[in-house]
Amino acid sequence: MNKAAQTLSPTMTDFSPKSDFLRTVEERGFIHQCSDFAGLDALALKGEVVGYIGFDATAPSLHAGSLVQIMMLHWLQKTGNKAIALMGGGTTMVGDPSGRDEGRRLLTVEDIEANKTGIKSVFAKFLTFGDGPKDAVMPDNAEWLTTLKWIEMLRDIGKHFSVNRMLSMDSVKLRLDRDNENGLSFIEFNYMILQAYDFTVLARRYGCNLQMGGSDQWGNIVNGIDLGRRLGLHQLFALTSPLLTTSSGAKMGKTAAGAVWLNADQLSPYDYWQYWRNAEDADVGRFLKLYTTLPISEINRLAALGGAEINDAKKVLATEATALLHGRALAEKAAETARETFEQGGTAADLPTVMVDGAELSAGLGVLTAFVRAGLVPSTGEARRQIQSGGLRVNDQAVSDARQVLTAADGVNDGAIKLSFGKKKHVLLRAG
Repeated sequence: MNKAAQTLSPTMTDFSPKSDFLRTVEERGFIHQCSDFAGLDALALKGEVVGYIGFDATAPSLHAGSLVQIMMLHWLQKTGNKAIALMGGGTTMVGDPSGRDEGRRLLTVEDIEANKTGIKSVFAKFLTFGDGPKDAVMPDNAEWLTTLKWIEMLRDIGKHFSVNRMLSMDSVKLRLDRDNENGLSFIEFNYMILQAYDFTVLARRYGCNLQMGGSDQWGNIVNGIDLGRRLGLHQLFALTSPLLTTSSGAKMGKTAAGAVWLNADQLSPYDYWQYWRNAEDADVGRFLKLYTTLPISEINRLAALGGAEINDAKKVLATEATALLHGRALAEKAAETARETFEQGGTAADLPTVMVDGAELSAGLGVLTAFVRAGLVPSTGEARRQIQSGGLRVNDQAVSDARQVLTAADGVNDGAIKLSFGKKKHVLLRAG
C-alpha cells in the first residue's frame, strides 16, 4: 500500500469540525469519507480550500442525481472558499466505468460539445462565477487531456501507477467480475489515470487542494492524492458523499417515467416541483437538508410534522428545491398550479402541455394514443391496463372504454383536454 493510502482517516468518528464548511456539510448529511478531516478543516477555517468536482458531458442535461455534488460546491463557496466545476470534455471521450456493469457508449466530439453547452447553464444557479479570488471557475479538461503526448504521458505519469493496485479498485473489479463478452475496455481502464491527472493540473493552475465526489469515486480521488504527492505538489484532500437512494431503495434522479432532468427544456419546472412533492414521507427531512438552503432549525421543525401535515413539509421541499434551480417565481407558479389542480379540482393553464395536429383531433384521436402522446404511459397496452384499473381520466372523468375517441368538442378551458394518470400526473392536450 502506498504512503497516501496508509495515512487516510476516512470516517468522522469523534472529530468535531470548527470550519463553517465542514460543519455545514456534516450536519446536512453530505459526508461519507474524508482523507484528513483535521487538515481539511484547518484550511477551510482560513478560507483556503479550493475544491473541485468533475462533471462528464454524457447527456444534454444533468439530472437530479448530480444535485448532491452541485450542492457541495455551493456550500464550499458559500462558506468562503473557492469552487471549481470541471467540465469533462476530455474524460467524456473515455467514459467512467465507476458503478457501471457495462461500458458507456462513446460519444462523438460534436455530441460532447452540444452536451457541454446544455449542462453549463445549471451551475450559474448555484455558484457565483467571476474573476475574483473566491469566484467559481469552470475549466474543461479537454484543454489539457486532448493535447497529451502518449509517450510523455506514459513516462511522466503512467510510471506512478501500479497495475496491481488499479485492478483492486472497485470500479475495475466490478467489471472484471462480470461474465460478459465485453469486459472492461483498455480505454476505460485509463479513466482513473486521467482523473488523477486532472487533480494535479488543477492543483498547479488554480491551487486546487480538494476533490469531492460520490463515494464510488473514492479510489479515483485517492489516486489523485497519491499522484500529487509523487509529483511533489502541495497536500491534496478527498471528500466524498454517500450514494443516495430513496427510503424505498430507488435511485435518486430517476423515476418510472425517466430521468429527472435539471434543464427546463428537458423537464418543466412544474414536473420538477412534482418530483419533490412526491417524496416519500421518510425522506422529507433528509432531502430538505441536502437539496434546500433552509436553516437547520426550520428543517427540523418541518421534519417533525406528522400525519397529513407532512404534506405541508413536502410542498416546502418542492418549492425550495425548485426555486434554487428555476427561480422563486417559477417555483411559486408551479406550487399554485398544483394547488389549483389538486385542491380545487380545476384545469390549471400552466400544466404541462402537449400539442397535437388540429386536423387529427377534429377527425378523432383514440384515447389510448392520446395518453401515449402525452407521455403519461409508455404504450397503448399500458394505457389499456390502466383503464381496466380505473387509473386514467379525461377532464377528471374516469375512462371506462378503451375505444373512446377524443375530439375538439372535448376541449374545456380554452380548448384544452385534461388527461390524468392517477392523482398526480396531468397533461393538457391542445390542438396546434
